Amino acid sequence: MLVSRVMDKQNLKGLRFTAFVLAAVAVSMIWPAPFRQVGGYDLTRLIVPLIQIIMLGMGATLSVADFTRAFKMPRAVLCGLLLQFAIMPVLGFAIAATFGFPKEVAAGVILVGACPGGVASNVMSFLAKGDVALSVTMTAFSTLAAPVMTPLAMTLLAGEYVPVSFNEMMISIVKMIILPVAGGLLLNHLLKGRAQWLYKLLPVVSMAGIVVIITIITANSRDQLMTLGPALILAAVIHNGMGYLLGYWGARLGRLDERACRTVAIEVGMQNAGMASGLAINVLKNVNSAIAPAIFGPLMNVTGSVLASWWGARGVDAGSAVVKD
Repeated sequence: MLVSRVMDKQNLKGLRFTAFVLAAVAVSMIWPAPFRQVGGYDLTRLIVPLIQIIMLGMGATLSVADFTRAFKMPRAVLCGLLLQFAIMPVLGFAIAATFGFPKEVAAGVILVGACPGGVASNVMSFLAKGDVALSVTMTAFSTLAAPVMTPLAMTLLAGEYVPVSFNEMMISIVKMIILPVAGGLLLNHLLKGRAQWLYKLLPVVSMAGIVVIITIITANSRDQLMTLGPALILAAVIHNGMGYLLGYWGARLGRLDERACRTVAIEVGMQNAGMASGLAINVLKNVNSAIAPAIFGPLMNVTGSVLASWWGARGVDAGSAVVKD
């Protein structure tokens, strides 16, 4: 009952977060100048440090058990990871080619698909009556796999749009994602549940950081958004929706139970858009490549909430057998 109340509060925070994002996008579209530079300082330089803080917060929610749990459910974790890194980058490539986006924007669409799962998927899995333990484990392992899988996908699929350096992207992911997550994991281990104020503060700081990142990207990409915004919104809905659909039925083909299938669907469909934004700025070095992550990110929260609520209302068939590894 306590867990349910905590997750309900997180879902309410998620809705408020989406509202803040939409408000920030509106303000930065109307008055972009204050969000581009302050006193000659280019605000895009804040994006990577903010993402590192966000990833530190993510790491602080993890424990060693989230990684060792994979040995208890290897088939489900492996199935989910294969679907995530096989489906989403290819979907991103197909959608970018179909819509005929400019090269930098197309690379950003592929980049979103090539990124690991986002932390919001854990809350969505709970609301969908999925397997929360599997969700957390998949998020942890997809993040660990990102230094290899994300540059590989970008090299193979986005190389025709923008120059992609495998090594530079791998090193950037390690610095921007892996090291902060490891730092958060160590912090969680050392605190052992103490300093509850810090655990309450980190999610707020993370959400504020994402809002600031989206605001900066929107302000710097305002002109492109004015022309490409509707098409990118449609592309985001298709990419997201197909990720849920193919993730669910891929897990079904893998003979996973209903709760695991829902979890895999959400993990596959929801990416770490913040990471995509950082890589677009730091590695691809083009703010237009960050437009897709800025749009896809908030929409993932909306579609994830809708899908999770629908599944949650339906419940899980009591006769749905758990498939043992």
